[in-house]
Amino acid sequence: MSEYQHTDAHHLASAPVVVGVDGSEPANIALTWGARLAVQRGRGLRIVHGTGAGGLRASVGGLWTGMAPALDKVRTHGTELVGRAEQEVRRAEPAVRISTEVSESAPAPLLIQHSSTAYVVVIGASGTNAAAGHVGSVLLAVTAHAHGTVVVVRTDPETEDVTHADGPVVVGVDGSPASEAAIGAAFEEAAERAAPLVAVHVWSDLRLTRYAGLGDFFSPLDNVEDAETALLAERLAGWQAKYPQVTVDRQVHLADPATALQRWSATAQLLVVGTRGRGRFAGAVLGSTSNSLVQHARCPVMVVHPSE
Repeated sequence: MSEYQHTDAHHLASAPVVVGVDGSEPANIALTWGARLAVQRGRGLRIVHGTGAGGLRASVGGLWTGMAPALDKVRTHGTELVGRAEQEVRRAEPAVRISTEVSESAPAPLLIQHSSTAYVVVIGASGTNAAAGHVGSVLLAVTAHAHGTVVVVRTDPETEDVTHADGPVVVGVDGSPASEAAIGAAFEEAAERAAPLVAVHVWSDLRLTRYAGLGDFFSPLDNVEDAETALLAERLAGWQAKYPQVTVDRQVHLADPATALQRWSATAQLLVVGTRGRGRFAGAVLGSTSNSLVQHARCPVMVVHPSE
């Protein structure tokens, strides 16, 4: 166990795996993934559902009494939904310790609240409010504003596997504080899974293409690769010393981190990224690379928030 695990609240024995459910198929897949993780790590599983009734109660004001029967049905539906989810988990993973919660909070604030004390928050790749081709606003809000680690359970549409059962853990490295937190989490995951780790460093966020006739322009950049490879090795050295059992493959690419990591997601069992990239825009809570991967990767994506 690494030093930060002794003091990190997310690694306390009481910290559960928290899974948000809404009755959708992606949420059900996330529930299965989260339950398996809870069993493997010896942790409790907390199944939560936010009805959003509290916000509705505040917005309707004096009309609440007349709407109470309808809103009671909303809570009943949520209770039944969570009950079915619990039954499914007990059938598949009878050893897991389960607790449940149906809250009047909206889904995103509920999951963000739990992220402060959860071992990890697990959510599906989309929900019942998702627009075609993109994840729902709940997913983006939670991955951007959580106070701990969030896993978006994405599946690979080109294989029969729901999620990849094997393959490496892949981490994106860019030198930012969020990236450093992601490196630590990736080493921990690789050690827990007895999997190799691939550290992918892309030294430019630009999207560059080697058009014909521009080879002379890009040729000086070849000299940068050696320096960037050495820098990557330096960034990994401390973590490698803490996790000597983890085999590390260092990969350096010229540009376009989202595309490079997207390619690795085709064979990875888990992709680990930080919340921000090298940009320092105040509103860029979830960096463009992380944003792209939680929507388009072909394996589960772990988004790691650095300690506040």
